[in-house]
Formats: sequence, structure tokens, C-alpha cells
Amino acid sequence: MLRVDLRASVGDAGSAFDVVADLTVRDGETLCLLGPSGSGKTVLLEALAGFREYAGGVELDGRSLDGRPPEERGVGFVFQQYALFEHLSVRENVAFGAKYHDDTRDPDALLDRLGVADLADRAPATLSGGEKQRVALARALCVRPDAFLLDEPLSALDAPTRERLRADLLTLLADETAVYVTHDRTTARAVADRVAVLRDGRIAQVGPTDEVFERPESRFVAEFTGANAVESARLPAGLDAPGGTLAVRPEHVTLDAGGVPASVERVVREDAVFRVTLRVGDAELVAYTADRPPAETTVAVDAGRWHRIA
Repeated sequence: MLRVDLRASVGDAGSAFDVVADLTVRDGETLCLLGPSGSGKTVLLEALAGFREYAGGVELDGRSLDGRPPEERGVGFVFQQYALFEHLSVRENVAFGAKYHDDTRDPDALLDRLGVADLADRAPATLSGGEKQRVALARALCVRPDAFLLDEPLSALDAPTRERLRADLLTLLADETAVYVTHDRTTARAVADRVAVLRDGRIAQVGPTDEVFERPESRFVAEFTGANAVESARLPAGLDAPGGTLAVRPEHVTLDAGGVPASVERVVREDAVFRVTLRVGDAELVAYTADRPPAETTVAVDAGRWHRIA
């Protein structure tokens, strides 16, 4: 179990702000730190890894990590930009941390598990981005860390490679304790058991992934996780919405013949579906649909899908 209660400062005197976190990551759980650029995600991860000074405390499996250097903290760090040693071979990169640990995994077996065994004698400069990230993951796994820290490991990859590696990560992180940083809500929902949404160095909401996405506690969390956030007073009565500020996910907004009138304002294809922005009464709602809708349509929302924010 990873227990975090810390404050880390970032920035110069004129632009400094604190990142404050009080979190617990359970054994075998992947916690995703989700938030926009500049929200403090990477600062928090660097503090956990020992790359940044902090006040407070960090415990891993009951032992304090405070004051310990990165190589003695028992964590595996996967960087966004790979951070491979260019003068070492792929195999040597994977085995690099073994000198600091007694209980390590076989580098060649890890490379084989990640589908890059044939690259063992190559130099990092000859690899693609996806291959480099697989090597970086193998390096983190080699030292049998008590927890994994991953800083947007998929963000620099092209879409097909990102999707393949995301699927591999689900297998690799099963039963591992991990903290995963991303600004991408799709990745967060795919890999995380729980999500902590960060804003301006503070945790805006933390909870099971589906709970955070389906029942956001603020307009910021609703909008950042991709939900519609609307004032019920702006919705037509036919939508049977409760009072207050409401959230509803696009997948729960349906283009239904029995719904209320709506005008299509924008249509964007996203892979196999269309993302449709609709004008419904005085409000704007986003929906997903398999077919391109006509300019004028009707919309329905199951009454149980509305979530009151305030």
C-alpha cells in the first residue's frame, strides 16, 4: 500500500504554487492522476519517486520513503520520453537497475514478454517510439518494484501504437500497485481502478473510476471527464431533469423519436461514432451516435442518468 500525505512546491517566486495530496493507493490498484497541464500531476509523481523535495510523508508497504534517494525507494518510474541510456544496448538498459537490487527479473524474459526480444542488442537510437517505451517498461519491471509510477507513458506515441501499448499495460499492471499520470480521460478510464482529478495543485475528486466519471462532484470534474454540465433551468421540461446544476455523460444522451426537439450544431466523427453537439432548449448537450443525424432531431435522457452537482 502506498500512503501519501505531502506538499511540494513548484515554480519561481512570482508563479509558485503548492501541490497538496492526501491519498492512499491500495495493493494491486492502479490510481490515475488525471488533470490538465499545469495541475501538478507530474510534480506529485516526481515527489513520490524522490526526484523532488516535499514536506509531509510518503509510506510504501509500511516503510517511510522520506529522505530516501530514488534508487532506494522501491519504485519503478516510467518516463514520458523514455529516458533510455543511448550508450547502452536495449538489454543493458533493462538490466541497469539490477545493480541496486537483489531480487530482479531476467531482462531477456521481460523483453520477450513485451514483444521486443529481437531488439535486445540494438541501440535505443535505432528504435521507434513504441519500441522505446516497451524497453522503458521492461526496465521498470526488472527490479520488481513495490509500486510503479508512470508519467504519461503513451502520450508521445501515434494512435495505433498507443492503443496496442495501452492494452499491454492493462496486462502488465494487473495485480501491481501503480500511480499513472495522464491528461487523457480515455486512457484514465481504460487503465485506472480509481481516479484522482487534480486542479491547480489540489485534488478536486478521488474515487472509483466509474463513480468519478458518472457522478462528478463539481462542474470542473464533469467537464474535464467529458460529461455534459448544464443548468436544469435551461433545459426543456420534456427532459424530466431534476433541479440544480446537472451532469450527464454523452453516452446517456440518446437521439430518440420520443424525445424533445433539438438542433444539431456540430458533428465530428470519432472512429466508429459521431460526436454530436446539440442545442436543446437553451442548453448545449453532447451525444454519441452511430449514424450521422439530420439537422433537426429529438433527444431523450433516462431520468436516472442525471446527476446533480449542486
